[in-house]
Amino acid sequence: MADVSDPKIDEAYQDVRSDKTDTNWLLLDYESDRSDKLQLTSTGSGGLAELRDHLEDGRASYAYVRVQYSNDKESTREKFILVVWIGPNCKVMRKAKISVHSADVKSVLRVYSVEVPAREKDDLKEEPIVVKLRKAGGASYDGV
Repeated sequence: MADVSDPKIDEAYQDVRSDKTDTNWLLLDYESDRSDKLQLTSTGSGGLAELRDHLEDGRASYAYVRVQYSNDKESTREKFILVVWIGPNCKVMRKAKISVHSADVKSVLRVYSVEVPAREKDDLKEEPIVVKLRKAGGASYDGV
């Protein structure tokens, strides 16, 4: 089991979800290579592009992101995604624990529209993620 008990994690989660702040992502990393305790590493307001800069190739991390997109000229939507990052140089034992630990993370980062598994930073480009969000959102008037 992953330890997600740090109160800073829930505070950051509430901050990302709040309409009253600019914060639109949070990043959780393991305390150390041998630890199963997750800690809040960083937060930001620069969206997926800024988050990509904080991901490390040798780590497994979890991120929660608010994504804003337009459905048409008149409407804007905000949806949340859960990112499960397994860097290309992540150690084998850490990779093996991710599926089990993801369930623990989901108990804290509860509300999201899509889960995005990412192995390379290009997996976190905004356009394909918005397409997934549109499909998950139900009504789509632009043929996506």
